[in-house]
Formats: sequence, structure tokens, C-alpha cells
Amino acid sequence: MHMTTVLLVRHGQTAWNREQRFRGQVEVPLDETGLLQAAALGERIAATWRPVAIYASPLQRTLQTAASVAQACKLDVIPHAGLLDINFGACTGLSEAEFATRYPQLATAWYTRPHTVHFPQGESLADVARRVASLLDEVITQHPDHTVVLVTHLVVCRVLLCHFLGLDISHFWEFEPAPASISTLEISTHGHLLRTLNDTAHLHALMVR
Repeated sequence: MHMTTVLLVRHGQTAWNREQRFRGQVEVPLDETGLLQAAALGERIAATWRPVAIYASPLQRTLQTAASVAQACKLDVIPHAGLLDINFGACTGLSEAEFATRYPQLATAWYTRPHTVHFPQGESLADVARRVASLLDEVITQHPDHTVVLVTHLVVCRVLLCHFLGLDISHFWEFEPAPASISTLEISTHGHLLRTLNDTAHLHALMVR
């Protein structure tokens, strides 16, 4: 039986995460807490698994997170456009309150029927789902019987989890991976198994400081 283990990682905290702004494909670096989270994440993965490859969205916050994992695991980071965050288009940079004020109908749809939304000058969740499906097929083909790390964004994590579990993307809001969390996905000839979801045990020491 062949089995690929995917460690699905959300990048560490940024200032825009704290402010709940629509980040999308704009460059936002990790903040001080995010850098500490990335370091703890790297130590956890190196101590628990033996990944053979680390793929990351080519944005700064994901590359910074992946770099800590790569250093701990003595691997290189492979940037991959398939892990890019959704393009929020005209809504990029808006806070949730600003979004609701400027685009009230769109905001209502986004929070209740996310699968129906196409952001003005941006993308839809279906666009993200297409590249996520292609990426996952590529990873499984290239890394049978190995562990691979995917470092990406909240929207992509949610969409990938829906795809992995065979759920329609209308279930998008049912997942909430925390910054620098790990979800463990196993893909084998027998099917898919979500081994862990939103594991943040490696961050507990940071939370009590």
C-alpha cells in the first residue's frame, strides 16, 4: 500500500491577521509572534516527522514560515503557485467592518454562501479549488510513501480540507486552522484519512509567556 502524508500548515501570525484584514495575495510579513510560531513549528515537524519536501506559497509570510521548517529539517523550500492565497481583488486590505460597509450584499453572501462569491477584480473559491486539486495530485504523484509539508494560507487550508474530505466548498466556514497549525492528511490506495486537524501543541509554550 502506498501512502503519502501531507502536513498542511497555515503560516504564522501577521499584523493583518490580528486586525482581521483581507490579506489575499498582498505581501504581509510575519510579526514578532509569527516568527516565534514559525520557529516552534519547525522544531515540532523536525522532531516528529521526516519530510522529504517543503512546498510553500510564494508570498513572504508563507516563505518565512516555511524557511523555519526547512532550516530545522535541513531541506530547501519549493515555492509553488498552487498554494497562493485567494485574490481578494478590490477587497484586499479591507477590515471585516470596512468590507461589510462597502460591499454589504457581497459580505452577506461571503459569510453565508461563500461558494457563490467572486470578489470584484479577484477570484472565487472555485478558482482556489482548481489549483489546490492540481497541486494535491502533483504532490501524491511525486512523493509516494513520503511525508510532504505544504505551507499556505487560511483560505487555501479551508478549501483543501473540503477537497480532501470530498465536501463541497459551501462547507468552507466549517474549518478554522490557527496560525502555524498542522493538519495531518494521509492519502493511500485505501482512501483519505484526516489524522489530525488544527494541531497547535507546539505553540502552547508561546501562549503562556
